[in-house]
Amino acid sequence: MTPDNEKRPVIRLQHVMAEYDGHPALKDVSLTVYERDFLGIIGPNGGGKTTLLKLVLGLVKPSSGTVEVLGASPEKTRHRIGYVPQVADFDRDFPIQVRDVVKMGCLKYQRFSQAKSDNCMDKSEVVMRQMGVWDLRERQMGRLSGGEKQRVLIARALVVDPEILLLDEPTASVDSQVRVTIYETLSQLNKTLTICLVSHDIGVISSYVKTVACLNQELFYHGEKELTEEILLKTYQCPVDLIAHGVPHRVFKPHG
Repeated sequence: MTPDNEKRPVIRLQHVMAEYDGHPALKDVSLTVYERDFLGIIGPNGGGKTTLLKLVLGLVKPSSGTVEVLGASPEKTRHRIGYVPQVADFDRDFPIQVRDVVKMGCLKYQRFSQAKSDNCMDKSEVVMRQMGVWDLRERQMGRLSGGEKQRVLIARALVVDPEILLLDEPTASVDSQVRVTIYETLSQLNKTLTICLVSHDIGVISSYVKTVACLNQELFYHGEKELTEEILLKTYQCPVDLIAHGVPHRVFKPHG
């Protein structure tokens, strides 16, 4: 990898604390993500992974510390970020088509620039073809499979031509073959985008990401994707069996 001092930082958190109703979500987290990194964020449920993404989006404000995205506050750069939340439930009978869901990504531009909004709408076909959902454009969103829905949601995030793509558990509800397809697509997108991805799937992401952050309210590790048993033990607070890099499986040891 290129040395950090030769790359542009695009996300910077410094000594960040975040709380929900007085309960800590993140404690003194400092993290820098560089241009065209592919960061995998792992950790247990309730460890603050989704909170971290929302801080980058400016949807959550830190109780202390600073968050800088693309050289400015998150509120000023949100339009330059694509976001794929955890799979949203769609009513099977709600009459919204795939192409309309993708174009919803353009709504943020309508208040600011008609030209940008028009360009965004024009790009919708390009990203639908890129994500392999163009043939589904007239299908009802609620009647798609889990994998099809995720590809549509990624297309919605890409239609704004983002510089950073944030994904929260993008493969949580899909089978193994679809999971690989999504990660292969993200690897291609990473040639031009910085990607930050939250996942519980430690083994599979280790085959695709460039760096890893281990988060459980505190940041226990951030760096190359070669993780030690000690790092994972601190993060998950229970033993984890490590299997050689390149094999897409890791399992938890039996524990009480």
